[in-house]
Amino acid sequence: MSGEYDLVIVGGGISGASLLYTVAKFTDVESVALVEKEAEIAQINSHHTNNSQTLHFGDIETNYTLEKAEEVKEGAELLAGYLENHDPEREMHSKRSKMVLGVGDEEVASLEERYHEEGFGDLYPKLRPIEREEIAELEPKVVEGRDPEKDLLALQTPDGYVVDYGATAQSFVEQAKAETGVDVYTGTEVTDITETTRGYTLTTDEGPFDCDVAVVAAGSHSLQIAKEMGYGEDKVLLPVAGSFFLADDGPLNGKVYTLQMKKLPFAAVHGDADVHDGSITRFGPTAKLVPALERGRLNTVSDFLDVFGLNVASFLSYANILSDRILLPYVLRNLVYDVPEVGRRSFLPEVQKVVPTMELEDIERAKGYGGVRPQIVDTKNKSLDMGEAKIVGDDIIFNITPSPGASTCLKNAMRDTHTLIDFFDDDYEFDEDAFRADTIGEFPRLDDADGDEE
Repeated sequence: MSGEYDLVIVGGGISGASLLYTVAKFTDVESVALVEKEAEIAQINSHHTNNSQTLHFGDIETNYTLEKAEEVKEGAELLAGYLENHDPEREMHSKRSKMVLGVGDEEVASLEERYHEEGFGDLYPKLRPIEREEIAELEPKVVEGRDPEKDLLALQTPDGYVVDYGATAQSFVEQAKAETGVDVYTGTEVTDITETTRGYTLTTDEGPFDCDVAVVAAGSHSLQIAKEMGYGEDKVLLPVAGSFFLADDGPLNGKVYTLQMKKLPFAAVHGDADVHDGSITRFGPTAKLVPALERGRLNTVSDFLDVFGLNVASFLSYANILSDRILLPYVLRNLVYDVPEVGRRSFLPEVQKVVPTMELEDIERAKGYGGVRPQIVDTKNKSLDMGEAKIVGDDIIFNITPSPGASTCLKNAMRDTHTLIDFFDDDYEFDEDAFRADTIGEFPRLDDADGDEE
């Protein structure tokens, strides 16, 4: 197996698949290949058991600034519009109420300020503050058993998209494969990328691929490949494994978040019904540091060490980050959650912040759930880089996408497509208007006939 292409994309998760869809459907690039090491598309972090299934709009994520929320909002609406357009039977997603819950005077005041004074009420027309009685109508178990003397307030919206990102990635690929000049290779691992006079040669276990331009969208492995090619020397990864606890009999109807610490890059504990089975509620995620790039795969420990580098700057960066008085207790507490029985008892109070009446026997650790999210570390500043990382080289792009990378996959794809057109010296064109019509143009607004139907 071998081939010559204008563009080769490495990685068949939601990031690589969304770029393949965007380039194949809305540009006139003549030949594109996607190369994925797994036997099927989206089997690692994009698989529906390995992430929180949340489409992040920035409306109830209380660690987002208004500026970050504005950035994330368009990306989420692009993907939501795609799902509305291409998944009318809701096989890839479901749409439910979601809210962020404030309990007690301090949290209620924080939400009121966020909504009225910080501008979130203006930015999200469907977001609204609701009090105890209406919270109970939407989520009875959130109010049941809670101290009636404590103030309750939630910021609630009907735009609670719960997404099977694996199925969505597969949908992107199927859309792309319907176009001419598109090839998809699974079970094909890239072992080396070498710059050539034409562009790049990708060495794989199934033969070489030659291309003018390359994009590496291989999650944590993107930085590993970048470093092998001399890029990203000032970055390392802090891999965080997320896990969940499950409760049967569906105590929640939708998604309920708690307030989040602003310094933490990880999602606040929340509860939500599974995308494919509303009778199962997932609580989490936990966040455990792991020395591997993929969960449960010991062979990726050496990959982590390649990225880490075992140098002074990396160790000092880790020490600086993990000595933080907020982050360190959080990391240690999350280690306990993995201990059999002890972990379940320790996590129960977090669950009870969402559903007060939950008991120990109501929850169990979800086996086989959770993936690894690579948090990017800047070794120059010895700090965490909150959000996604992109390295743009000479006719090559490396995408490393922790949360909310899946939520903003189409926005990233749109930006990368513009960059690719520049790489090709404008020999090709990107029809962004058609792209937007197929995606964000289908997102229901409040002034649409059915925009506030849920």
